[in-house]
Order: sequence, then structure tokens, then C-alpha cells
Amino acid sequence: MANIPFSKELVLGKIKESRIKEVGKAKIRELVYLTKLIEAETGVPFFHMEMGVPGLNSPNVGIEAAIEALRHGVSSKYAMIDGLPELKQEMSRFLTLFVDIEVSPKGIIPTVGSMQASCISFMVCSKLFKERQTTLFIDPGFPVHKQQHQILSIPFKSFDVYNFRGEKLESQLRKIFDTGEISSVLYSNPNNPTWVCLTEQELEIIGTLCKEYKVIPIEDLAYFGMDYRKDYSVPGKAPFQPSVSKFCDDYVMLFSSSKLFSYAGERVATMIISNNLFDQYFENLETCYSIGTFGNAAIFGCLYALSAGAGHSSQYALKAMLKAVNDGGLSFVEATREYEVRAKKIKRIFLDNGFYIVYDKDGEQNIGDGFYFTIAYPGMTSFELIERLLFYGISAISLANTGSEKIEGIRACVSQIRLDTLDELERRVKLFHQKYK
Repeated sequence: MANIPFSKELVLGKIKESRIKEVGKAKIRELVYLTKLIEAETGVPFFHMEMGVPGLNSPNVGIEAAIEALRHGVSSKYAMIDGLPELKQEMSRFLTLFVDIEVSPKGIIPTVGSMQASCISFMVCSKLFKERQTTLFIDPGFPVHKQQHQILSIPFKSFDVYNFRGEKLESQLRKIFDTGEISSVLYSNPNNPTWVCLTEQELEIIGTLCKEYKVIPIEDLAYFGMDYRKDYSVPGKAPFQPSVSKFCDDYVMLFSSSKLFSYAGERVATMIISNNLFDQYFENLETCYSIGTFGNAAIFGCLYALSAGAGHSSQYALKAMLKAVNDGGLSFVEATREYEVRAKKIKRIFLDNGFYIVYDKDGEQNIGDGFYFTIAYPGMTSFELIERLLFYGISAISLANTGSEKIEGIRACVSQIRLDTLDELERRVKLFHQKYK
């Protein structure tokens, strides 16, 4: 049985060794580094709830396709910078079958993970208009997107969507768009970290106002179809994945293989540019990149400079997985539904021991069960909670790092917690509750 809680001297010593000034404000990778130091010293594994990595195996169809491509020598060849034609075609077909939209293959650009797709989006959108460079984040959100802005020296604004659901979202967006500063707006749906899912009404508000103000919506679909309250897995049949693309002509979508296909390690995703936006000319793009059209600026102005395209064999893998889904031979929803099961059980452990859900409602509904949820403990700030949970071998990140106004809360990811370890998790959470109740 694990020697829990760890001694104060041990944990504080490792915090000092890791050179983290305030552990409650630590970034995800910093927390991973710290917890690995404690694990190495004690031999006791942590419950890692800080990092959103997949906890399932990749589909064999993708692995075999990558191996076969390597055997045919693709590792010695550059992929076409705008992507493997077969992948672009299957992604276009996927969007038709599961989002009910038409996007030309030329607007589908394979990237080195969705992180590169977002970086390119910010680089292009911030240069569309000389007088408008600011990104608006509909928060809470993925902290590294803001880090990208800091690296690129791109200004941004944000607000917590929790207090602006439904019709309230329109007045809030209009107020910010009226400043004349906003070039693009980014949100994730389902949301990281809260698992809030924007409704069709809210997506229509975003799309309609973006069209009116000539703002580009950037829709992060890292958790495509993973709102398990509806089944989005049947090709060509409703319900379809909700998307802003139904309500405006100009948009960018970020599609990741990391969670949907548990294919995070090979770093392959796609940046999807709408048909109307791809060939649209912007004078300021011409000035900044010597390339005036949005799509070509993304490919030849940015992607080329960053990595000259995505990995060759990984594109074959993503193509094969998409084709299997498009043909009805692979259900991406069933492949990931394990996260829903884990979330229900893990939430219950925390709720039975004094914790409460921070983002508990999704409009009028209770929040769904999926990859993430948010929790807090009465009388503690998130920074205090994170540090104290370390003594019990549990790690998570503060919502303060995500743009949330509910800074008493923390984000918990279920992906790395196996069902056969829940008895030990429950023992540790009970010990924590007994100490602080």
C-alpha cells in the first residue's frame, strides 16, 4: 500500500529541486516533471490528472498504414507541403459525413499536431488587417494557445463563457467586436478544460457576428464527437457534430488525431480552411508574407517556415483511420467512450469526499461526462488544493491557468486513470478529506 501522504520534507524538497516558484501556478509540463521526481524518489505512482494525453491504444488500421508507408520508402521523401492528396480527400469526405459541410480538399492542410495548426492560424489571422491583430479567446481554454501568442507577440483578449451562455453571448461578443481590435476568435467544443459544449444557438451567434464584423472563427475540435450525450458516429446521418461552419462562410477548424484516434505520439492533425476563405485576398497579408491569399499564406508563408509540412508516414496513418471511419468500419465514438465511463466513476469518488463540480451546468443540462471535469474543495484556493493534493500522489492544474474566473477550481483529466486503480484513488481522496474536512 502506498505510503500516503508523502512527508512534507520530501514534497517541498522536490518542489525546490524542480525550481518551480509557485507550484499552484505551474504549467502542465512543469507539474509532470515535478511529479516524476517524487515518483522516482518514492517508487509510488501518481494519479496524473494534469496532462490531457490519450489513455487508449491507437487503431491498428492507422499503425499498419504507417508501417506499410515506411516500408515503401516514404521516410526518405518529403511529403507535399500542402499534404497527402489521399488524406485531404478523406478528410473532406469526413467533414461531409460527420459535420454535414462541404470543404474542398485544397483547404485541408496536414500539420504537425493541432498545436501547429493553431499557431499557423494565429500567424495568418493576426496579419489580415493592419489595424486589427487581436485574438479573442472564449475561455476557459487550453493555456498553451496563449503561450503561442506570447511567443509570437500577438495581443489577445478573453472572457469566461460561463456567465454568458445563450443569448447573453451575443451582447458580450458584440461589445468586444465593437472595439475594432479583434481579428479572430478561438474556442474549443467540447471545451478544454470544463467539458462545456456550445449549443447550436451559441454557435449561430458566433458565426453570425463573425460574418458581420469580418472576424475569423477558429474552431478547435480536438475532442470531436466526444460529447457522449449524443451519438455523432453514424456516417452521413444526424446528429452531426455542432459547428460554426453552418453559420458563416469564413472559418478555420482545427482537427486533431490525438484524442479521437489516440494517435498523439505521431503529431498529425489538419488545419481546415473554408472554401470561401482559402482564396480570399488580403492586402496586408501580401505586405507581411508576400502572399496575399489566406490559404497560400498559411501553407507557403507559415507552414513552410515552421516545418515544411507534416510527417509523411503519419499522414498515411491518418488517411487510413479516416477512411475506416468514413466507410463505417471504425466507430470513433465507441473507441473513446471509455472516457465517459471513467469520468462517471472518478467524479463520484471526489463528490463523495467533500469536493464539488465547478463548471457543473451546460446551459440547462448537467455537464456531460468525458475527457475532463472541474472540481474544487471548500475553503481552499486552487493553488492550495494543487499543492496539498501532491502529498497524496494526485496532480492536476489550476483553472487560473486557463482563463477561468472560477480560480478556486482545478482541471481533472481522466485519460490516464485506469479503472483497476480506482480503489487506490478512492483511498487517497478519502485520506485527503479526513485531513481537511
